[in-house]
Amino acid sequence: MAKEECKALLDALNKTTACYHHLVLTVGGSADSQNLREELQKTRQKARELAVTTGARLTVALRDRSLAAEDRAEFERLWVAFSGCLDLLEADMQRALALGAAFPLHTPLRPLVRTGVAGDSSRVAARALSARSLRHQAERDFDVSDLKELEREVLQVGEMINDMEMKVNVPRWTVQARQTAGAELQSSISVGASSAGGMSVEERPRSCDPGKALAATLFSAVLLAAVALAFSVAKLG
Repeated sequence: MAKEECKALLDALNKTTACYHHLVLTVGGSADSQNLREELQKTRQKARELAVTTGARLTVALRDRSLAAEDRAEFERLWVAFSGCLDLLEADMQRALALGAAFPLHTPLRPLVRTGVAGDSSRVAARALSARSLRHQAERDFDVSDLKELEREVLQVGEMINDMEMKVNVPRWTVQARQTAGAELQSSISVGASSAGGMSVEERPRSCDPGKALAATLFSAVLLAAVALAFSVAKLG
């Protein structure tokens, strides 16, 4: 029961970490916006919650001395996968912190895109920017406070990783995989070869029907005889 629960938690953590990784890659780009920063915050918090829960479950299981050898090997594999997810999450959080500081939303250090527009339009833009609402002011506060919170959370994830290594000592090089390296690639290659073989068999031309071949031969002979007869009549005439 605990094994299945840990697998489900780890799967959810893996998907959430992958989602956070893709969101971080868009910070500072053309798709960067207030909605993206809020989505990053929600996804990051969800990943941290899953990490805390998964780490607690795996720690209790691996510190159980009555655990069977086969079950312990499975929990150690889950522990190594969990450690990898935490390492990726910490790296992406550090990347998000650096990009968020380099590309602030409301007070950019320099324009990211230079359109070349100049003249009286700058006055109109200045009047529009001066008429900010309370919501815009709150959004600016969110951007600044989120970076400070993210900086604290990066330190917390690093402390979590160190605490895990102190509580449970599972060297990654001692954990053996259940399948050989590249097994998935080999299976996909074999499937592709079998499908290609099936296509070649289906596209192979069928053998000619003997009856049709005989009829074609007779028709050709009659046609040649008619041409020869017509030529001889024309020569006599």
